Amino acid sequence: MTENGDFSFAMDANAVARNGLPRIQTHGSGKKKPDNGICHDDSGPPVKAQTIDELHSLQKKRSTPTTPIKDGQGGTAFAILSEEERHKLQLQSISASLASLTRETGPKVVKGDPARKAETPKVGAEHHHYFTPTISISDSALKFTHVLYNLSPAELYEQAIKYEKGSFITSAGALATLSGAKTGRSPRDKRVVKDETTAEELWWGKGSPNIEMDEHTFLVNRERAVDYLNSLEKIFVNDQFLNWDPENRIKVRIVSARAYHSLFMHNMCIRPTPEELENFGTPDFTIYNAGQFPCNRYTHYMTSSTSVDLNLARREMVILGTQYAGEMKKGLFSVMHYLMPKRQILSLHSGCNVGRDGDVALFFGLSGTGKTTLSTDHNRLLVGDDEHCWGDTGVSNIEGGCYAKCIDLSKEKEPDIWNAIKFGTVLENVVFDEHTREVDYSDKSVTENTRASYPIEYIPNAKIPCVGPHPKNVILLACDAFGVLPPVSKLSLAQTMYHFISGYTALVAGTEDGIKEPQATFSACFGAAFVMLHPTRYAAMLAEKMQKYGATGWLVNTGWSGGRYGVGSRIKLAYTRKIIDAIHSGSLLTASYKKTEVFGLEIPTEVEGVPSEILDPMNTWVDKAAYKETLLKLAGLFKKNFEVFANYRIGKDSKLTEEILHAGPNF
Repeated sequence: MTENGDFSFAMDANAVARNGLPRIQTHGSGKKKPDNGICHDDSGPPVKAQTIDELHSLQKKRSTPTTPIKDGQGGTAFAILSEEERHKLQLQSISASLASLTRETGPKVVKGDPARKAETPKVGAEHHHYFTPTISISDSALKFTHVLYNLSPAELYEQAIKYEKGSFITSAGALATLSGAKTGRSPRDKRVVKDETTAEELWWGKGSPNIEMDEHTFLVNRERAVDYLNSLEKIFVNDQFLNWDPENRIKVRIVSARAYHSLFMHNMCIRPTPEELENFGTPDFTIYNAGQFPCNRYTHYMTSSTSVDLNLARREMVILGTQYAGEMKKGLFSVMHYLMPKRQILSLHSGCNVGRDGDVALFFGLSGTGKTTLSTDHNRLLVGDDEHCWGDTGVSNIEGGCYAKCIDLSKEKEPDIWNAIKFGTVLENVVFDEHTREVDYSDKSVTENTRASYPIEYIPNAKIPCVGPHPKNVILLACDAFGVLPPVSKLSLAQTMYHFISGYTALVAGTEDGIKEPQATFSACFGAAFVMLHPTRYAAMLAEKMQKYGATGWLVNTGWSGGRYGVGSRIKLAYTRKIIDAIHSGSLLTASYKKTEVFGLEIPTEVEGVPSEILDPMNTWVDKAAYKETLLKLAGLFKKNFEVFANYRIGKDSKLTEEILHAGPNF
């Protein structure tokens, strides 16, 4: 790794058809039109294919790319590589990715679909997926592995339907598939290699999602994954990008065993053009997804048959024992959380949209806070729904797609997501009618974590390319089931850092015996499972960028008012939208404010379209004593959660740490 944080990283046409039946004779162009006026003239140019394979070869014919390349003298020239030479270079790159560490050379790979007949006559231009080089067999290449490289969604549909049990096409045209026993991420099975560099750089210990493993154990798991992939008849390879900012784009290669995984990553990453694929070169990061094969549970550091391993020095990720596709998406997000801050770029687990005048807003929030709902605004353009970078030129989406929850999905509540579920979309673990193939989004019999993965272009108001100017507003969303946080508060920089590090929301606990206490949930930086550095470092970068570019922080409560869950009522979505509109328009910047007790939050006395009495939560509680008791209880939970961060010193003489601590509840 360099100092700036980059990775250095034939037949007669008149003969009978194949089935023995006479060929259908069509009228030539000189034939007279039938008297009934119906024309059956098929006298176009004859198709020069006598078999279905030849016809497919013609269907797949492509023109030779004319990608400019360096001519060695500072100028550019058009690529003059032959198709065979280009395929060999591409093959060598993939072979290197699949090289085993304990052999002199990696197992050789052969491009193409193993179901495709080798003796098929070639007609026209050769399709780039099916190149078969002449290679010699050695002890390191005991068999051929066919590489299906950057297949189109249509081709991946065919592979999934034909070879993967449990894959179907729904009535809307999406590919419905199953992720196996694991229907969600396995955070306790995620490991990060701890070496001399990462030991100093990464966040380890209490509260950290980073569970260590050593280099040797990683290589054992890598060997297991690579050997499994090379034992297969075919594998899928995706070469794609992360980050829409062209100056900080990361090249990733995903090697997987399932068409479902390949289509998922085709949707979630940024899709290169054919010209960009020509010059893709060596990837910056590689995923070996051998999720159908378990890890060895007796290997050091393993606690189950699942292992998701990151090696930042080797620029590699290994997946064993889980077929849940979200592991790849979030694994790459973790990598970006490490790489981007080294370039002074802040990586963020947030939604992002931009107004017609170029005003950008970031939305942070855990599940159930309304992040997706509030960041999806038909009056604004969607930059992205989940992962972003904030650099010197503004914000950019890390991904090329969306990964939406679809449990209880309805056209009325989420029309954009509903309409995005069509051909090309992957539906995970949904239940559908056996005959009509219509999905029942309310059915949780497989899992509650049903998901839809689709390209961001499927959202009508998506901003392509997915970049925007510097944010004007940073909105932290909390669903407070205790009912004591105000509907909206303007935050100072220190308060923004405090609440950003806290990442608070509350879950509602229910049992057969009745409603119990709400449960406070804290997730550092609103995405603790994916951060690599200490949360205070991301918070300090956030404050620095907000100060530099003039952004304002806001805390918006989308939860309860007038009492906790079971006593009060949830703040109406219409009121929350009015609050968000006032933030976007800038009218809240000029409003009058007063400060609350304990949390010290600045709350407006008036917001257009919102009843003034609900802006101060104490006004909505009938039992004022109960309000103060609940307020102090929540404040205590905040303080207890923040203890793990209090000893991490940043800034000159730890001044910044002290400012953050003083921005929390005071009682």
